[in-house]
Amino acid sequence: MSETTHDGGVAVSAPPSPDDGLSPAALAAKHGLSVSGARPGLVAYVRQLWGRRHFILAFSQAKLTAQYSQAKLGQLWQVVTPLLNALVYFLIFGMILQADRGMEMEVYIPFLVTGVFVFTFTQSSVMAGVRAISGNIGLVRALHFPRASLPVSFALQQLQQLLFSMLVVFAVVVACGSYPTLSWVLIVPVLVLQFFFNTGLALIMARLGAKTPDLAQLMPFVMRTWMYASGVMFSLPVMLEDQPAWIADVLQWNPAAVYMDLMRFALIDDYGSAYLPAHVWAVALGWAVLVAVGGFVYFWKAEERYGRG
Repeated sequence: MSETTHDGGVAVSAPPSPDDGLSPAALAAKHGLSVSGARPGLVAYVRQLWGRRHFILAFSQAKLTAQYSQAKLGQLWQVVTPLLNALVYFLIFGMILQADRGMEMEVYIPFLVTGVFVFTFTQSSVMAGVRAISGNIGLVRALHFPRASLPVSFALQQLQQLLFSMLVVFAVVVACGSYPTLSWVLIVPVLVLQFFFNTGLALIMARLGAKTPDLAQLMPFVMRTWMYASGVMFSLPVMLEDQPAWIADVLQWNPAAVYMDLMRFALIDDYGSAYLPAHVWAVALGWAVLVAVGGFVYFWKAEERYGRG
């Protein structure tokens, strides 16, 4: 196309662009562009997460090392904190309130210590999950990576902390007369199932905490209520023997109680199957699969919204 100018010259206009008339979405698709931070498909997301497995492990180890770096006792607080909690609960519930009903002291002490350490594993995973996104917002906004790496890494950090603390649990159990037997092999599947359950919880709480940061202030009260309802300091069947049977059943089937009871069954000689709910392994597996898969999908659905706004 051409046109005559005021001085008699001829100006040639640029030909129309082949992109004229295209919508922004069509233009981006034509040139192979995609939305920054867009949510990938579920299978692709799992592959991305697996590809970051070295980062997840290194990040969890760094967080674990830095957690008590300012304290003189350092990493010993990983053991001292739950051990002091167990001592306080023993003084209040064991000595004053007689919550050890029907148990010899050689059973009640490892019963209590095991319960405190195992429940602390879940409690710490939940609390870390709440702050996984909101507490690392600078990292989320600066780098592109599957955001599930953060809550998974925090759950892994708590697992490493529990494994370190289990040395104290073993010492207490042996000191009270329960020596290693084949049942101790059950510790491995119990920890695996609880880790998957905790990871699912951390993913759920990470999404909720990213949207509502104030949730971190509420969760300690929720976790304290859950602890009292899970039989950390007392045996649920014994304590609720005068109540309708369904109440004890419901409380025993809650996941925190299930994983604690399985760990006690594995470690303590006189803590037999009579203390366990029916189909306890099926329940433990069901909770692990349901919460891990459900939590992962729930977190993935909001992937493109983390760090925005």
